[in-house]
Parts: sequence; C-alpha cells; structure tokens
Amino acid sequence: MARKTHFAGFVAIAATATIAFASAEMSGANAQEGVETEIPVPAGQTEIAPVTVTDEIVPVFVSQPVVQPIPEEPEETITAPSDASSLRALIAETDISGDLSREMQCLAGTIYFEARGEPLAGQLAVAQVVINRAESSRFPSSYCGVVYQRSQFSFVRNGSMPRIREQTKAWKRAKAIARIAHEGHWESEAQDSLYFHAKYVSPRWSRSKTRRATINTHIFYR
Repeated sequence: MARKTHFAGFVAIAATATIAFASAEMSGANAQEGVETEIPVPAGQTEIAPVTVTDEIVPVFVSQPVVQPIPEEPEETITAPSDASSLRALIAETDISGDLSREMQCLAGTIYFEARGEPLAGQLAVAQVVINRAESSRFPSSYCGVVYQRSQFSFVRNGSMPRIREQTKAWKRAKAIARIAHEGHWESEAQDSLYFHAKYVSPRWSRSKTRRATINTHIFYR
C-alpha cells in the first residue's frame, strides 16, 4: 500500500512538472514579437491564414504639451515704385485700364476739374492736397468726403461733379496722376499742404497759413 502511495506521489509530481514546463513554453512564445501560430484546419474547411501574435501596444504619454507649428502667412505683395526718370515718363507707363472705384473717381475728378490746364507737377499737387486732407483729422476721412465737403471746391455744384469727357487725354492723364499720388510713387512739391488757391485771388485765410509751394497759377499752404 505504501509503495502504491509513493508511486502515485511520483506520478503527481511528474505531471505537475510537465504542466509547469508547458506553461513556461507558452509564456515564452507570447513574449516574442511576430511569432506565427499554426491553427489546425478542420476537415471540410479551407485553410485559414496564420495568426500573428504581437506585443501589446502600450500608449506613451508626453509630459509636455505638444504645440503644432503655425504656418506662416504669405507676405502681402506690394507694388514697388517705378524707377522712371520723370513724372511724365511715370504717367506714360502707369496702367489706367479698368474701372475706377468711387474714391479714385473723386480724386481723379478733382485733378481734371481743378488743374487739367496746369503743369503735371501742379496736377499732382492738387491730388496731394486731397490725400493730405483725407489723412488729417480736421477733414473728412475719404477722398469723396473731402471733395464734396461744402464750399471747398468750386467745381462741385449742388453736391455733384460735372460730367467728365472720358475720351480726352486730360481725363486719361488725370487717372494716371490720381493713381501715382494715391500709391505714393512720386514726391509732390506740395508736401503736406492742406490748402491752395489761384494766384489771382487773395483769400483772407491764406494770411494765417504757411506757404509750401507755388506751381504755375496755384499757391499751396499748410
């Protein structure tokens, strides 16, 4: 009886060792990356692709915030001033195609009605006065506001501008000068002037102003 008990104990120990060895084999296979395990194909079924056992994917936590780079905005394209040798040459190469905005229509119209008979420098100076006024806090902040301000420009009648003969050279030249003045492509002799008048008149307000330039029949003041 004792012999059988001893033998049974031996068998139990051997079985336990076998199970432990098998468990070690299986756990070792799971630790490897990309081990393929063949699965028996039951009778009457097609073959199944081998299953690949891979390591468990462990998420990685970043201790610092991840900042996405902000793409740089494209630089604004600015039209470079011309290298024309004279104002006349610059006028000749200035593009005047396309329709004018209302603001540019007001600026060019002032040149046309106030100074189309003046030298080019005088026409540019008139445009510069309109621009200076629009940039000054003492006057309306737009070209049209400046031009249509009450009792400022004699060509404005009942709040409107006379009809412009748009096919004339004078109008085409006025459009070019308006663009040159608006874009600051040529320095005007009027500088920072806010006022002007014809030589043949002597308004009282001119006595308190600083004279900036005299161009043909116009005198310009700050």
